[in-house]
Amino acid sequence: MAALLRAGDLDAAIEAGLMAPGAGANGALDHGDQALIARTRQRLQAAWDARERYRARQARLARRAAEREARRRATGGVPATRAAGATALPAAAAAALARARARAGQP
Repeated sequence: MAALLRAGDLDAAIEAGLMAPGAGANGALDHGDQALIARTRQRLQAAWDARERYRARQARLARRAAEREARRRATGGVPATRAAGATALPAAAAAALARARARAGQP
């Protein structure tokens, strides 16, 4: 297994049992080979863990997007605040707009 790792053939090392429990614990291996196997296992496990976190995040984001889309369809495409009758402008801005329209003679 250490020879495969030194040759850069990670796929073959995985197939040979790199990630199996106790891999690299063989007493016949010298300390350098044991360390190489341990480091490679740690890096590979960290990469697999990161990939799993990424997949879980993508699933969460997809679920949230689907929930948003379902809410959007339920309200007919109108944001929830407008569907409830709330004004889009804050009270002070609405009052200023009403005064400007009154001065301009618009309804």
